[in-house]
Amino acid sequence: MELTPKVQFLGLTFDVTVMIGTLFSALVVFLVSLWATRKLQMRPHAWQNAMEMLVDFCRGITRMAFDDKTAERYLAMTITLFLFIFVANELGVMLMVVADVHHPIPWLGLTEETLKEAHAVSWFRSPTADLNVTLAMAVAVALYGHYAGIRNSLRNYVGHYMSPLLPIHLIEEFSKPLTHAMRLWANIFAGEILITVMLTMGSPWITGAPLLVWMGFSLFVGVIQAYIFTVLANVYISQKITAH
Repeated sequence: MELTPKVQFLGLTFDVTVMIGTLFSALVVFLVSLWATRKLQMRPHAWQNAMEMLVDFCRGITRMAFDDKTAERYLAMTITLFLFIFVANELGVMLMVVADVHHPIPWLGLTEETLKEAHAVSWFRSPTADLNVTLAMAVAVALYGHYAGIRNSLRNYVGHYMSPLLPIHLIEEFSKPLTHAMRLWANIFAGEILITVMLTMGSPWITGAPLLVWMGFSLFVGVIQAYIFTVLANVYISQKITAH
């Protein structure tokens, strides 16, 4: 069992590991985007070419949910969301950092009681392996979808709920963000747990080729889950805009 350091502020508990992973992911996305788009040329260099391919890929995602004119409005959001989730998903596979703590650090929530359960403290892992992070993103997408629907047509938005199917619509408003968040969290969390188990068992039959195969599969799953979350985010927003 691994612990995570936590700090208290204004009665709220903040997971330090999640904060570090989130800030690192955002910084990587910002620096990569900045580097890939500087000194744009007609004959693109490798980074520019990769970014242009990513833009075309994300434009395809938006056009699956919106018409061509509306799709361009959500292109920047789609690129940012996909890149952030992609980087965040892969952190736990490539840069998982765990340290042994044998002395209490009260201000980080590492008390004598918690250290009796385990001494392994996780300092760096995928922020998307935390349900709070994925749920926050899913709720943000849902709230923006409502805002976009009201801005696009208040009459259509209200009329969508003034129908005999109101109970089903209300259930959807809770089930969509929940499944949107849990799908991403469960896949990334399960992958990291199995990697941790395989590393701690110490058997060469497990930490050799099987571990490398699973890590490769986890990297692939990270890409797929970033794609699925981004696609569903566009679909849920488009449903609020086109609802009638």
